[in-house]
Amino acid sequence: MEGHDPKEPEQLRKLFIGGLSFETTDDSLREHFEKWGTLTDCVVMRDPQTKRSRGFGFVTYSCVEEVDAAMCARPHKVDGHVVEPKRAVSREDSVKPGARLTVKKIFVGGIKEDTEEYNLRDYFEKCGKIETIEVMEDRQSGEKRGFAFVTFDDHDTVE
Repeated sequence: MEGHDPKEPEQLRKLFIGGLSFETTDDSLREHFEKWGTLTDCVVMRDPQTKRSRGFGFVTYSCVEEVDAAMCARPHKVDGHVVEPKRAVSREDSVKPGARLTVKKIFVGGIKEDTEEYNLRDYFEKCGKIETIEVMEDRQSGEKRGFAFVTFDDHDTVE
């Protein structure tokens, strides 16, 4: 892995982690979530005055596939607490009504040329019922472009 893919916005590579134990540290959070990929950032949010944990944090992976892997591996338990990872939503998007409720489609990048729809279906159906899979191709040449979109029947699967 050569660091993060600059074409993938940080927001798509970031997970909000809720329900953390007040004993959870940046290190113990990192230790748990790096099982699914390379973390470029990991932080437990703390009260600026008391330095006490606020019970949530963020982890940022180097690529979107690692976020998907971590989400497929739920439930997660950190320091004895079942925690709730959610895809991070930017502040601008979070104020839009239903911003978190309508996402049923995920971006899958970095797929090899010989990857077929059925390969993606086999992998992602473990996460939930799939509506559609679109392996993107160049309009002129018909060559695969190295990414796809998977649409699930339920937004909870995407969570």
